Amino acid sequence: MKVRDLVSRWERSAERISTAETYAVKLPLQAAARIAALQEMFPGQSREELITDLLCAALDDLEESLPYIPGQRVIAEDDRGDPIFEDVGHTPRLQQLTQKHLQRLRGQSNGGA
Repeated sequence: MKVRDLVSRWERSAERISTAETYAVKLPLQAAARIAALQEMFPGQSREELITDLLCAALDDLEESLPYIPGQRVIAEDDRGDPIFEDVGHTPRLQQLTQKHLQRLRGQSNGGA
């Protein structure tokens, strides 16, 4: 999800799947004021929904901004036949750990199954 797509999402109130876990945070004053302003602008969205969407968009942007660091192993070829090297930067590790925790969270939401 992109930050630029959030307004259209909030205008149509899209369905979301959430974890059973909650996260309590104390926001900086300016951020809290912005959340309150957004909630007033989009009354169909709760503070939690706004914060969730903003956090998800920021995490997506963060992952996209992680630099590609080419490793030694060739994993594919591009359309011109040039080698594409594996990424040995933070992106693969973030994706691996995300999958690990996604499985854990799904297990919790299914009653531990």
